[in-house]
Amino acid sequence: MKFYIATDHAGYAKKAFVKEYILSKGHEIIDLGPDSADRVDYPDYGRKCAEAVSSDKGSFGIVICGTGIGISMTANKVSGIRAALCHDAYTATMARAHNDAQILAFGERVVGEGVIESMIDAFLNTSFEGGRHTGRVNKIERS
Repeated sequence: MKFYIATDHAGYAKKAFVKEYILSKGHEIIDLGPDSADRVDYPDYGRKCAEAVSSDKGSFGIVICGTGIGISMTANKVSGIRAALCHDAYTATMARAHNDAQILAFGERVVGEGVIESMIDAFLNTSFEGGRHTGRVNKIERS
């Protein structure tokens, strides 16, 4: 699988950890920035990741800011994107299984590395269930 990753300054410290973990699972990861912990605006990077995922069908994304809230809100502004703010493996599983999320969002100040690993594993190993959830995802797309 191909993953795009983008953060703001408040999510920058966990980016290297996430990249290494994704690569250790045999997946590709493309870093969309930033390149330092200098202050930047999360909307710029949330949008950049969402646009990359939107234009590269079948790819996924990871966005990180301090809480995950702002960067996930921004990513969801891109048509066709479903970015899910997750806090644990269960929410990451449900984001994929019920919402067909393409982008995993979380807050660096909210979750630790063990939880991050479990969320990434859940996101990687869960497929969209379809069925009754398809109609709901379609409603999201029309909203």
